Amino acid sequence: MDIIRERTKSKKKYVVAGVVGVGLVGVTVGLARLRPAAPSVEGGTIYTDSVVKGEMVREVRGPGNLAPEQIRWITAVTAGRVEKIQHLPGIMVEDTTVLLELTNPDVQIQVLNADRQLTDVEAQLVQLKTNLENNRLNQASIVADIRQQTEDAKRRAEAGAELLKKGLIIPLDQQQAQDRATALIERLQIEQKRLALLSSTIEDQIKVQEQQVARLRSIAQFQHGLAASMVVRAGQKGILQEVPLQVGQYAQAGFTLAKVLPTPMRLKAVLRIPETQAKDLAIGQTASIDTRNGIAPGHVVRIDPSPINGTVAVDVALDGPPPAGARADLSVDGVIELERLKNVLHTGRPAYGQANSSIGLFKVVEGGRYAERVTVKLGRTSVSQVEILGGVNVGDVVILSDMSRWDNVDRVKLK
Repeated sequence: MDIIRERTKSKKKYVVAGVVGVGLVGVTVGLARLRPAAPSVEGGTIYTDSVVKGEMVREVRGPGNLAPEQIRWITAVTAGRVEKIQHLPGIMVEDTTVLLELTNPDVQIQVLNADRQLTDVEAQLVQLKTNLENNRLNQASIVADIRQQTEDAKRRAEAGAELLKKGLIIPLDQQQAQDRATALIERLQIEQKRLALLSSTIEDQIKVQEQQVARLRSIAQFQHGLAASMVVRAGQKGILQEVPLQVGQYAQAGFTLAKVLPTPMRLKAVLRIPETQAKDLAIGQTASIDTRNGIAPGHVVRIDPSPINGTVAVDVALDGPPPAGARADLSVDGVIELERLKNVLHTGRPAYGQANSSIGLFKVVEGGRYAERVTVKLGRTSVSQVEILGGVNVGDVVILSDMSRWDNVDRVKLK
């Protein structure tokens, strides 16, 4: 009997061990099939938006500053040292207002030399006119004298011919009188041609000398203009914005002496748009300029053909008076409307992702308790919105914040 009890106890022990082993295997398999717990994300640290269908306005944004549409730059016509500064920036000036005075002895010497040369050629012109007129009068006197001799010789020849017919003179005397008359006629013709030549060239010779006088007079006027430019005037009514020099400094020709903003002053906005967003910009597009004191409407009037430091300069003309406090060089932000897309699926622009690309976004599911990664195809982009071509539907809520910390998971828990 004792042997039978030992065998029954041993059999039961093996059965229990087998059941326990099978249970352990089942638990292990079940645990292996469980997904890892989703990491938690604070709901207050993320930004979400809903997918909607309707009109989407494509816009680009860029910083910039206000600038006057016209600026009068006053530059040095000739080199000189600043002798006196009459006005400082910030005041209203008229076109004749003297801003500063320059000095340069060389300019004064050049003025004197130019005046001397002009006086010399003017005297030469007077002398030339006198000489030419004297020569003409002398030649005219010679012609008149020869004409008188010619007429007298012709009368003697005619009288000799009558006397020869009557036999009162010999033929030799008649022939001499006739030859003298013929010679004087030829000489008269020559002297008349000489007088005509002198008369015809007088005007040309005077004109050449007058041209020389005109050239030197222009040079003298130019030199006087250089001297007058040493007294620098505003040249236009406006606001004196800048005088970069101080008394005693030397300015070379072409150096900026002052800058005047004409009044009434019209301002424009010069925006710096990232070159990656500038491909759809066009002249005439509407824009709005934020001056921090108000929003000013405007339109694009110029697009710089060449980007600088990764941005494209865009000039926006204001469609009305600027907001109060607007002035030149004021920092502004501008938004330019590119186009309006009708009846498209869109949502807020995520923190990453380019136009016409596919990205992974977290879509809020299970009543906002979790978010799962989905592949979303993006279309055209705007400043704050993006077109959706596929991956989500109307009414879906997606996370737009940067979720790169959870690139290794496809599901997160929202707290």
